Amino acid sequence: MPTPTEVVAHMMHQDAFSQWLGITVLEVNEGYSKITMMVRAEMVNGFGIVHGGIAFSLADSAFAFACNNRNNLSVALDTSINFLKPVAVNDVLVAIAREIHNGKSTGLYQIEIINQKNELVALFKGCCFRTGKQLVAVKSSL
Repeated sequence: MPTPTEVVAHMMHQDAFSQWLGITVLEVNEGYSKITMMVRAEMVNGFGIVHGGIAFSLADSAFAFACNNRNNLSVALDTSINFLKPVAVNDVLVAIAREIHNGKSTGLYQIEIINQKNELVALFKGCCFRTGKQLVAVKSSL
């Protein structure tokens, strides 16, 4: 059975969007992930602050890594985010995903996004559906 770290490494290898964001995986355990990224100039919206979709996308990646790392393909059913502080270019964001509920067919996760000043800038909640399919093929031992 692949470890949570192996599953997330497999996911990251195929995840062009998380790679474009510049995400680095810091830590992974069952039902948990911690990732980081630096905000770049092309991520700013028309108001001169970072587009909300960037923080959402960071949290969504942390959510995906946390809910899939048991090698059970899980997809989002419902997500929401609260933006608490503006994010600026060159901010270093960390997203920490924690499992609240791990059911047979669903999971519930809370993701905190903090900046380099240790300020909570956004809070994301995600519910996933577990498909029962494997992300990484498990080799049988004969």
